[in-house]
Order: sequence, then C-alpha cells, then structure tokens
Amino acid sequence: MSISTEIAPQIPYLRRFARALSGAQASGDAYVAATLESLIEDPTTFRRDIPIRPALYFVFLKLWSSMSVNMRAAGRSNLPAPEKNLEALTPSSRQAFLLRTVEQFTVSEVATIMGVEESKVLDLLDAAAQEIAQLVATDVLIIEDEPAIAGDLSSIVEELGHNVVGVARTRREAVRLAREHRPGLALADIQLADGSSGLDAVNDILKSVELGVIFITSYPELFLTGDRPEPTFLLTKPFDPEAVKAAVSQALFFDKKARRKAA
Repeated sequence: MSISTEIAPQIPYLRRFARALSGAQASGDAYVAATLESLIEDPTTFRRDIPIRPALYFVFLKLWSSMSVNMRAAGRSNLPAPEKNLEALTPSSRQAFLLRTVEQFTVSEVATIMGVEESKVLDLLDAAAQEIAQLVATDVLIIEDEPAIAGDLSSIVEELGHNVVGVARTRREAVRLAREHRPGLALADIQLADGSSGLDAVNDILKSVELGVIFITSYPELFLTGDRPEPTFLLTKPFDPEAVKAAVSQALFFDKKARRKAA
C-alpha cells in the first residue's frame, strides 16, 4: 500500500492540527501541503517503526521546525502576512498541548512525534497550562440546541474564567444575543434546533461583531476537505473537556480582539 493511500484518512485531522497551530486555514493548509510534497520527494522520511498517524505528524513537525519551510510557506500568496514567523507564535508547549488534548495522542505518542522524552512533554504541558491561565477572560456565546451539551460547554468555559453571556438554540437567537452582548468568543454547533446552520449564524454575526469562533460537530471530516473556506477551530462531538479548553485558549491566543478589557 502506498504512503498516500495510508495517510489519506489522516489528512483532515492534520489540517485541523496545522490550522490550530497557525491560527488560520491558509497558513495551516500551506504547511500540510509542504508535508505532503516532502513525502512525495523523499518517502524514506516516513517512519515505519511507529503507527501511521504519529508518523505523519512526526514528518509535519520536522518540517514545521525547519526555517526553510517557514520561509517557503510565508512566501505563498495565500499565506497571511502576520503568519510569517509562526514558530514564534506557537512554541513547543502549544504543540504538545494541542497534540495531547485536541489530537488526543498519549503522552508517549506526543513524545515520539516531537522527538523528546516523555518527561519533557509533561514539562511542556505544564508550561502550556500556565500560559492558558494568563489569558484574559472574555465573554462567550454558546450556540447549541442541546441543553445538556450547552450546559457542559458553559461549565467548561466558566472554569477557565470566562463569562457565558447566553445560550442560543437557533440562528436568529444567536444573532440577537451576539449583537446585544458583543462577546469575544462563540462556541457554535453546526446543526441547530430549527434546522438552521451554525455556520450561517456565525456568518451573520461576523457582519457586525468581531469575535473568535470555535465550531463543534459530529462530522469534522465533512468540514475539513480543503475545498472551501472552513473553520479554523473545529471540535468533534462527543468532545473531551480538555480539547474544548485547548481550542478556547488557542482561539483567544490568535484573536486578541476576543480579550475582554478589565472592568
């Protein structure tokens, strides 16, 4: 079986990881493209002594850390100018944190992917936790039609020190609450109670309110094809609370507008 056939099912998830690291679809996808090009040019870089998914992420992070690839990706026309020095924005602690919480690799797998000892991974995770604790709290809008899930999300973001300004079950309600409270962040389900779309609700909101957005869906692969504008931050149902915390922290890190000013 060819490498391309083996890794094809993992590409949507690598895109998710890359976008979370870079904070944008264009830059994240540029790094994924560079990874695939590298594997085509030199298939021997794909490790055969570890499972396929960690092996793919291992190649990705080796390229991510390469200055030559950073410069090449920054020179692409679809790469936003603020992303030219991505390594400075995403230190090893964030890489470890996202690998562990969003991608749900074990500590051992994270160590293998990053090429470090497990003790180093634990140190990086502690450092990431400290960075997250330093984030300024923001107002959060939950767009979710299932009360139990909305309650879980509210509890998670409140544990991080954020303030939930409301829970919307429909597109119309989401737009109304966003315009009324002007939150810094929204957590949005894709399919809402009245059959409307969380994507459409967010697009409506963004016409008048600037905020960070995290989408939540049971079928992330449908929204990670690379064929159209897609969510930068995307969580899978059922979600891991730690993954939600990681996504919230990353969304706020890359969208400074989401930080609420002190009262």
